[in-house]
Amino acid sequence: MRQSLLAFALISALAACQKAEAPAAPIAAAPATTAADTAEADAKFADLSRRALEGWLQLSPISATQIGEHKYDSEIDDLSAAGRLKGLDFSKQRLAELDAMDVSRLSRENQIDAAILRNQLQYDVWGSETLESWAWDPQVYSGLAGSAVYGLMAREFAPLPERINSAVARMEKLPGLLAQARENLDPARVPQVHAETAARQNSGILSIVDSLITPNLKELPDAERARALKATLALQAAVAEHQQWLDKTLVPNAKGDFRIGQTLYDQKLQFALLSSLSRTEIKQRAEDEIKRVREEMYTVARTVLKDRPNAPAMADTPNAEQQQKTIEAALELAYADRPARDKVVQAAEAALQAATDFVREKDLVTLPDSPVRIITMPEFQRGVSVAYADSPGPLDKGLETFYAVSPIPEEWDDKKVDSFLREYNNRMIHLLSIHEGVPGHYLEGWHSAKFPSTLRAVLRSGPFAEGWAVYTEKMMADAGYMDNDPLFRLVQQKFYLRGVANALLDQGVHVDSWTREQAMDLMVRQTFQQQSEAEGKWTRTQLTSAQLPTYFVGAQEHFDTRKAAEKKLGAAFDLKAYHDQVLSYGAPPVRFARQLMLDQPIQ
Repeated sequence: MRQSLLAFALISALAACQKAEAPAAPIAAAPATTAADTAEADAKFADLSRRALEGWLQLSPISATQIGEHKYDSEIDDLSAAGRLKGLDFSKQRLAELDAMDVSRLSRENQIDAAILRNQLQYDVWGSETLESWAWDPQVYSGLAGSAVYGLMAREFAPLPERINSAVARMEKLPGLLAQARENLDPARVPQVHAETAARQNSGILSIVDSLITPNLKELPDAERARALKATLALQAAVAEHQQWLDKTLVPNAKGDFRIGQTLYDQKLQFALLSSLSRTEIKQRAEDEIKRVREEMYTVARTVLKDRPNAPAMADTPNAEQQQKTIEAALELAYADRPARDKVVQAAEAALQAATDFVREKDLVTLPDSPVRIITMPEFQRGVSVAYADSPGPLDKGLETFYAVSPIPEEWDDKKVDSFLREYNNRMIHLLSIHEGVPGHYLEGWHSAKFPSTLRAVLRSGPFAEGWAVYTEKMMADAGYMDNDPLFRLVQQKFYLRGVANALLDQGVHVDSWTREQAMDLMVRQTFQQQSEAEGKWTRTQLTSAQLPTYFVGAQEHFDTRKAAEKKLGAAFDLKAYHDQVLSYGAPPVRFARQLMLDQPIQ
């Protein structure tokens, strides 16, 4: 999910408005709270949310488009000093109103939404006043610029001419956004890697115009077509001017540290995860998991290599070198089975179909009835991850989910391509399609969108969403996917280790000042990632913070929740029923899903 902080608050407001129209029955209210008390408190919470909704829609029109509110499709966000102050004051006012409420009187569902809303409002204020990414992260602006047009053109929520005219109106305003970037960004605070990435991404907005708008201008009347051509020329000039500034001013003078440091990291981690696990606990769990999973991988590798010629020595109790060589030798067999350079997207399509068929055959979880389509990742979004799932907004009903796959860059030489395809071999592409598609993000997003709270349906918890996707990888292997192929199990364990490594890498770099060499050792040697994958992750770690741990933390919480449910239900535990139930809560932070499932107090 690539949503602004304001969008979180916007969805919070919309969620409560929807619940005000069809309020859920109070669940397990405290003894001192009557049904009438709860109804009154829920009504006040809904009223706050309705008033907040109107403000947030106006403050974040690009995010509003993404969630399916198209009233402001011709507007863009204002990141000028006055615009930021307006948003900050608005968040503080809503937070003060929320803090004045006695949330213990709310229904259990609204207690959760109030906690999510408070966390996000605090995150919003902290981000504006303390983190100040608007002053040092140029991707804030390139991301908004690309999303402003792409969000209008990617999905057919309205007739094409209407969407083009909205996009043209935004194109006319984008030069102002780029000017705000140049005004706000302080080169002395901008990290070099952020500046270089923004310089590479800058022209991506023009590729969106060229591919999605220009070919369709024939659909417009003459006057509207002339306006669109004029806006295109002006945007081309503005992007060229901004490129000149990026190349000649920002990149040469970018002197900021990409490490945000322990204080900021710990604060951001709490906001981003809303988990009961501390940074220290996350680190200990991750280190323990690497040791445990490597031991399991060694056992599987011995099975794979048994009776094969030239297999390494495989002792019952191996030393570190024997363990390393055995696992690496077994993985080489998986690396040899890989797609052609130009067939990665086709391989992902076939893998998605196979995973869907398997889930249906085993009846593991209720399958979606909404469409999903694999697309080539838009240029302006490349450079951070290899793939992502992009669900439609909660108010855009029946539209496609996009499973975006980044193409192999044309400028890569054969050595780099070979490294990439070793990592994204055919079995890994199956896992990627499980993670992003079925039964991962696409399926989870469909279930989440069915919950009445739009807060949970669209801006679902990152740890819930990413943790669920990681959980499903193991769940599918346990269910016998690919005929219990041991090499698939080995690659699945390797893929899981990537998530574990993410958590260690993120805090290692931003808190413990790891060098590139330390980071590469964790990724390449300890968790068996290919050089190209590790280099990309090193870049991603510099560009982001507190997002990489969501995979591991969320997965740990999902594993823990399932164990608790199995213990509670015993022989009555049913896997499909469990999956459908945990997904029925609209993807709040996993701690809340567990409290709902086990009928525990909301904490």
